[in-house]
Amino acid sequence: MVPEIVVHRSSASGGGRRVTVGGVDFGLACDDHDLVEFLRRAGLDDADQLVSGDSPIIQWRGGRAHEYEAAGG
Repeated sequence: MVPEIVVHRSSASGGGRRVTVGGVDFGLACDDHDLVEFLRRAGLDDADQLVSGDSPIIQWRGGRAHEYEAAGG
C-alpha cells in the first residue's frame, strides 16, 4: 500500500512546497528533483515514475502540479 503523498500549497514568502508522506514532513521541495528525493527517502523506489507523470497517488494541494514558485507570484 502506498502512503498518502501530499504536496502542499507553495510558500508565500519564498516559494517551495512542503511535502508530507504518510503524514510525515519530508521538507520543502523547490522543484520535481527535490520531490523525487523526498519520495525516495520515504522508501518509494519508483519515485521518478510517480513524479514524471500526473500520478493520481500524489495530491497537489493549493496549486498546480509541478509548480513551486511563491504563492501569489
